[in-house]
Amino acid sequence: MGNQVLVTDELHDYMVAHGMPLDEIAADLVAETGQLGEVSVMLTTADQAALLTTLTRLISARRAVEIGTFTGFSALAISRGLPDDGQLICLDASEEWTSIGRKYWERAGVAERIEVRIGDGHALAAELDGSFDLAFVDADKPGYIDYFERLVPLIRPNGLMLFDNTLAAGRVVGQHSHDPVDRKEFNAHIAKDDRVDVVILGIGDGLTLVRKK
Repeated sequence: MGNQVLVTDELHDYMVAHGMPLDEIAADLVAETGQLGEVSVMLTTADQAALLTTLTRLISARRAVEIGTFTGFSALAISRGLPDDGQLICLDASEEWTSIGRKYWERAGVAERIEVRIGDGHALAAELDGSFDLAFVDADKPGYIDYFERLVPLIRPNGLMLFDNTLAAGRVVGQHSHDPVDRKEFNAHIAKDDRVDVVILGIGDGLTLVRKK
């Protein structure tokens, strides 16, 4: 086993600055989201956003779905990786929060690629049809297994599913007063599924990459 680098805040900032730093549009969206207060912790991190754009491009995704859009930062990242005629369907329960993202999608010239559907995530996911190249899930954590099972048949072979917050600040190891049973069950569920390959990245609060075989 090689040495593993401890990613401090300073090193994290260095990694973002020397990778794909936020442009003015993305930075403005992050700043406006920060004004929402405590809920702003739900925002995807800058390095995750860069990875989302890169992976979308890497697999030549044309059709993607996002479950849990919040203020549209991750949707901005994914849509930027799509071709001009690509499509991103965003499922979210809040018209208020997703409306924040719309003006930034417009500024970035990607608004026409994004379709927002408001309602219960599970009900909306059940209505999805057709084939998708990529899916990003950052919604209710107890629902992750259900989202996974609904998405697997829709993702094309060699397509990607990404699930956020799968390490629960490290509390997936051991027992804790606020034990993330939902994440532990989800991680165990997909690890033994022979339809997919699974890699958990220590980025943000844990980002799980799932490749459909």
